[in-house]
Amino acid sequence: MRAYRLSRYNSRLLSPLPSPWPTRLWVCPARSLFVSCSRAVATASPTADKPYYVTTPIFYVNADPHVGHMYSMVLADVLRRWKDLNGIPTVLSTGVDEHGMKVQQAAAKARLDPKPFCDRGAETFKDLALKANVLNDHFVRTSDKSHQDAVQYAWQLLSDRGYIYKSKHEGWYCVSDETFYPQSGVQLIVEPRSGRKIMASMETGKEVEWTSEKNYHFRLSAFRDDLLSFCNECPDWIKPSFRHREIKKAVREGLQDLSISRPSERLSWGIPVPGDPSQTIYVWLDALFNYASIVGYPWAPGHESAGGWPADVHVIGKDISRFHCIYWPAFLMALSLPLPKHILTHSHWTLGRLKMSKSTGNVVNPFFALDRFGVDTMRFYMVHDGSIENDADYSNYWIIERYKKVLKGTLGNLVSRVTRPKIWSIRYAVMQYARVAELNPSDTMERQITQALRDLPALVTTRMDALDVSGAVRAIVDVLFLGNKYIDHVAPWSRVGRGTQFDWERPPPEEVNKCVYLITEALRLSGILLQPVMPNKMTLLLDMLGVDGNCRAFQHAKFMLDNSYGESSVELSKGQDKVLFPPLTAER
Repeated sequence: MRAYRLSRYNSRLLSPLPSPWPTRLWVCPARSLFVSCSRAVATASPTADKPYYVTTPIFYVNADPHVGHMYSMVLADVLRRWKDLNGIPTVLSTGVDEHGMKVQQAAAKARLDPKPFCDRGAETFKDLALKANVLNDHFVRTSDKSHQDAVQYAWQLLSDRGYIYKSKHEGWYCVSDETFYPQSGVQLIVEPRSGRKIMASMETGKEVEWTSEKNYHFRLSAFRDDLLSFCNECPDWIKPSFRHREIKKAVREGLQDLSISRPSERLSWGIPVPGDPSQTIYVWLDALFNYASIVGYPWAPGHESAGGWPADVHVIGKDISRFHCIYWPAFLMALSLPLPKHILTHSHWTLGRLKMSKSTGNVVNPFFALDRFGVDTMRFYMVHDGSIENDADYSNYWIIERYKKVLKGTLGNLVSRVTRPKIWSIRYAVMQYARVAELNPSDTMERQITQALRDLPALVTTRMDALDVSGAVRAIVDVLFLGNKYIDHVAPWSRVGRGTQFDWERPPPEEVNKCVYLITEALRLSGILLQPVMPNKMTLLLDMLGVDGNCRAFQHAKFMLDNSYGESSVELSKGQDKVLFPPLTAER
């Protein structure tokens, strides 16, 4: 049943299809597209028009969002804005997963029909993306007709290719996780809240129940060798690397065929199986196709890459790795479609060292956090403290500490120290030193900051290309810390007479102007490179430095490149409302 071999990064895709092939003609109503099932519907050949495509998970609407959802959104948005900064066309998709037993039960509990219940939930997640300043081009709703048509089209193609069959299925089913678990994946536990003895998933701790039913199956086992080959050929496909190894281990140990439908008498809220309304398509097969359906699948010949496919990065939480790293690529292989280039699996945000869970109420409302601390502060905190490897514990204390010590105390302080004094001129310093052949550092600390500024753009690029957003942000913060040490070391204010005003005819000593220039370059480079993280605050910072709006792309983030800035385009004042990072309300 092996459909093809994939080479590294989908650079070529060969599709010898099983024979004989049915040549059934399928109509996708949403696309008005007729495609013969006797050939693949898309190729892997990239086009020059393909944008950089980033996705978030689509979020269940059975409960309100928490800060973990916002983290996924912001992380994806930073990756998208980084490519924008580099002048690369981009597409970002987010949205909601509206089908499945969890949503059906939540709607019933709320005494609403599923559709209006989902309408309400979808609007909440749309509001969160807007408030978190996420620049998504698409917002997926799996109840949309175009998505349902695409899923049914894919189902029919999988069926025609012989990858779907009907059989009795027995196993431990978890409504919360929307998946079956093998006997080896469940255990008897005592539920802490009720004291009941229950069978639960060893992976998630959620309750499971024994289910026996007849449904459709996907021949997942047929793709063991292809998945394993792909994992071996693309060792950096899944980030971080230890999760890539975990997925490869799971594939190597063998794959069971996957139950991909549920009886509609038990699950009515979903997409009907084509030709069999007694069955509803499994929510994870349905949901995963959002990444393709939202950018136009099934594509007309020659337009496969126009919307962005294959995705460049799927940003997901670590708890849904199996679905994205095993099921999803197997579905794509079966359809002869190129696989996503990278899957970035991030860790969880905990509260009091316990996983946030909507079912237990152990969550942080992201809207309250954004209102209290501001959007750029929250974006910075989440990407600085968030991790793809280890869980991060959410704390208002650490948000305030990051604000006081890093944003206000380091970045904001450095801006105030160099822009407010009237005893020197940033513009004069820039004119004196920008684009000179060599600064000739006078001491060790000056050599350190000069080298750090030369290295910073490449260092940030290396970490962003590795999808290490936190590492990239921390590299910039390290330079800002060094900048504060350097200005303390030089103490330029002590080298100018007290009460002196800057005079173009009698400027300050050379060491003063050189220090001012190095600090403003540190701020200019940091301001440009931090735009994907804090777009509003960094716009203000670059305005305060007088950096032209046309000189704020990554190509301008080069030490000593820009000699045109130095005259602020906004009012600089000692009032708290005029500084970059005023004290938080909680501090006052």
